[in-house]
Amino acid sequence: MSDRHVDQVADRVHTIVADVFRSLDHVLASVVACYRASGSFACADLAAVRPEIFDCLSRTHEVVAGAGVIMAPGVLADRRRWLEWWQAPPEQDPVFLNVDLDPDSLDYYDYTAAEWFAVPERTRRRHAVGPYVDYGGTDTYMLTFTVPAEVDGRFLGVVGADVRAARFEALLLGVLAASPTQITLVNGEDRVVATNSPRLPAGSLLPDPGSDRLPLPELPWSIVTGARRATVLSA
Repeated sequence: MSDRHVDQVADRVHTIVADVFRSLDHVLASVVACYRASGSFACADLAAVRPEIFDCLSRTHEVVAGAGVIMAPGVLADRRRWLEWWQAPPEQDPVFLNVDLDPDSLDYYDYTAAEWFAVPERTRRRHAVGPYVDYGGTDTYMLTFTVPAEVDGRFLGVVGADVRAARFEALLLGVLAASPTQITLVNGEDRVVATNSPRLPAGSLLPDPGSDRLPLPELPWSIVTGARRATVLSA
């Protein structure tokens, strides 16, 4: 696939995603340093990571809606499971996300089964998930980016960030609107991440996946081109 509009979309996607992962790398470094400095890694030790989490939310406030650390079971000395997760409401201080981590509860949240946790645990590589409806947090379509935390071969958990799908698409609007043809960014299941077609809302399945697509490096996403659009929106 050779099209300058497609290349521009790919470059813009890469820039946005790279900025998110760059911020997560700072949180990751803090988690690793905290783990190494602790004789018995406990929940209270994660307070030392919060400044980096808050800084991530501050630096990326126009993109990231939530960020934090999700611990692998058994890593903390005093908690079997733990989410050190903070959300960033507009014009407000970060808010802690309190979820039910009691396996005997009807509302138990088993995050270890979530793709954003299970895939980095298995592959030890960064991952992107979505769009999906975040029923447990914001009830909106969300994208989640995660990075595995590992020390000397031990998997500690993941560092992650949530990005609202609508916000992600808005950040791509300029390059998408400039294309005279339909351009759709899809995930591995051919669900729409972003597009310049008003008929394809985020999260919907691409009705005609076609064969003309550009896989994006290090992401489970592809760019698919379609028919010529009737009009081109102003950027």
